[in-house]
Amino acid sequence: MRKRIPVVLLAIITVSVALMAQTSGQTASLARSQDETVSLGYLHTVAYAQRQYKKKYGHYATTLAELVHSGSFTKRMATTDRGAYTVQFHGKPEAYWLTLVPKQFDPEHRSFYTDETGKVRVEEDKPASVESPLLK
Repeated sequence: MRKRIPVVLLAIITVSVALMAQTSGQTASLARSQDETVSLGYLHTVAYAQRQYKKKYGHYATTLAELVHSGSFTKRMATTDRGAYTVQFHGKPEAYWLTLVPKQFDPEHRSFYTDETGKVRVEEDKPASVESPLLK
């Protein structure tokens, strides 16, 4: 007897795939490795969750834990250890910023930054910031 995928799980997968295609298709193609692709997907998921959170509450979440259940953000995603990357998150009601810093910099592991503007910035050899060049 085959196990059926619960309808809720199927809906989450469908929404996640559509979201990734819509919001991160451009930046995912700029990734140099699977680790970068995953990290950019996480970055876009946080940005989407922040937009949803602000729409619901009128301000941005000040912690990653507050984003749980906003958009497709899960409790597990609130951890700052993301495999090959570490998350640095700073939130205020009026703004936020997120930096993904690789545990080891190399040509396939760059640092990424975003904030409430939605622009993605990148650095080759140091943590990315608002002054970093845009990811192109």
